[in-house]
Amino acid sequence: MRFQLISVSSIFNLNSRHNTYLYRNFSMATQTLNSSINGEVVDDDDLLCSDATTTSSIIEQEGERQPVGLNCLNGYFKGEARIERAWAHWKKLGEPKLIVAPMVDNSELPFRLLCRKHGAQAAYTPMLHSRIFSENEKYRSLEFTTCKEDRPLFVQFCANDPDTLLEAAQRVEPYCDYVDINLGCPQRIARRGNYGAFLMDNLPLVKSLVEKLASNLDVPVSCKIRVFPNLQDTLSYAKMLEDAGCSLLAVHGRTRDEKDGKKFRANWEAIKAVRDVVRIPVLANGDIRHMDDVHNCLEKTGADGVLSAESLLENPALFAGYRTAEWGLSTAGIKEDGKLDQAELLVDYLKLCERHPVPWRMIRSHVHKMLGEWFRIQPSVREDFNQQSQLTFEFLYDLVNRLRELGVSVPLYVKETQEEAVSPNGDAA
Repeated sequence: MRFQLISVSSIFNLNSRHNTYLYRNFSMATQTLNSSINGEVVDDDDLLCSDATTTSSIIEQEGERQPVGLNCLNGYFKGEARIERAWAHWKKLGEPKLIVAPMVDNSELPFRLLCRKHGAQAAYTPMLHSRIFSENEKYRSLEFTTCKEDRPLFVQFCANDPDTLLEAAQRVEPYCDYVDINLGCPQRIARRGNYGAFLMDNLPLVKSLVEKLASNLDVPVSCKIRVFPNLQDTLSYAKMLEDAGCSLLAVHGRTRDEKDGKKFRANWEAIKAVRDVVRIPVLANGDIRHMDDVHNCLEKTGADGVLSAESLLENPALFAGYRTAEWGLSTAGIKEDGKLDQAELLVDYLKLCERHPVPWRMIRSHVHKMLGEWFRIQPSVREDFNQQSQLTFEFLYDLVNRLRELGVSVPLYVKETQEEAVSPNGDAA
């Protein structure tokens, strides 16, 4: 049973090389869709990795719909009642603190499940194009799956038309915990399509998108935004979204022009200012590279949770207290962990892909991310991998074994004492 969508999300803390990757992958996904519609042959990497059917469908079982939102007529409340409902829903979900951010071709079901296994308490889908999602069944069934273990779940859409957004959102609302509006994508494709962070130039349209969903859905509406260069503009923006019906706000602490996460630090002070002026739950996004960052961000911003993106791609066990050498070797009180490394995480991911099939290009991307340091030690193995036009699970499992047989070992690191775990209520374990 399957329910799948094209993944065209934004990762906000990437360098220019990764920004190019985002644009290329979105273009590839669009070309794949067009080819499948026209009956053309598509690249092997765009094919599903398996014919397994263990993944739950959320579209074919129309008779089993069980909305999990606010359970009220049209889902819309005003004033204090709406704020109370927003918090009641958040508390019902367990107030998750550690959240997988939306990522193009990377926050798909198997990766979300892998992160959940290692401490993530909620996750976003990749960004979905509301118009194509509404119009095209092939698009809806192509690249995204979900299952009962995949909760709490944010389903994210980009949009610039309220009616189209509502049509798309109504298809997924029974099967997620929030319908999220992407108001933060800074990429060229978003400028061309007039969505994401480029709607910051048209706030009346943004308001109408939020109001349309808030007054017609049973599930709460969330928004993911970037900050304006001027703090007061950011605060007014956040209040407008709250007043329009947004029940949760995720704030990326960089402006639309600050695309390079290595060059521009996230503005946690701006996130704190937003947290102080709105009354709905607020999530902080930006510079979450290990659990020390999680604790520091929560303390400095007062946010109700954090999102991590690219750091999770390299280290899906980040939320379980593990860190890569970049953040482990130079930190006092950190030691090598002999129980878990990125090769083992990749094997777990591949097993999840066998159960929940996704296009091979997603798998290829995750292999590069998780084994990047391993490939630097044995570049010949990377070359062999890159030369494979058609991947198989057998080849990938053998690749991991080959690296180990060559003596490659890149450990993850943990603190001397396991004090990094964060409980759902936010207290240190």
